[in-house]
Amino acid sequence: MGPVQKPTLLEIEAAVRASWGPDTSYASDAYMSRGAGQPSRGQCGTTALVVHDLLGGDLMVADLEHEGLVDGVHYWNVLPDGVEVDLTRDQLTPRERLVDVRRVAVPRNRSSAGEPAFLVLRARVALALGLPSSGCSARQQDDPVPRGPTGTSPTTTPASRRAAETG
Repeated sequence: MGPVQKPTLLEIEAAVRASWGPDTSYASDAYMSRGAGQPSRGQCGTTALVVHDLLGGDLMVADLEHEGLVDGVHYWNVLPDGVEVDLTRDQLTPRERLVDVRRVAVPRNRSSAGEPAFLVLRARVALALGLPSSGCSARQQDDPVPRGPTGTSPTTTPASRRAAETG
């Protein structure tokens, strides 16, 4: 038996989108209510971690501003070749914008409140892609982890690849 073929970004995106559910999101009720009906709503942290497990690179985070107040955070990926991937960008409403963009530079916190949702999504995506259910990659001990859309951001370093954008 040969090595497992690395899935393409299109395959990963299809598997991730098919795997989202209420049990894979991590967001406040107020945040979720503003974007009701949008499948990607509240999925950014778990999705970014799964993409990171599969493709490597860096995690990016920005504060999410709604009507002038920071009301959470948004996560996405920068792949090793420098390409930015944000599979949940469409969750942002026209009144939300991203500010204070930075790279995540903290080790993954396995006791984070968002960890169960990440583990569910990771297992579903692995199954959909035909990968081992125990995980998507070997990078598990020191991965960064999103802390959730509470407005409290992890310690990070400034981002050099992406300017803050409006939602």
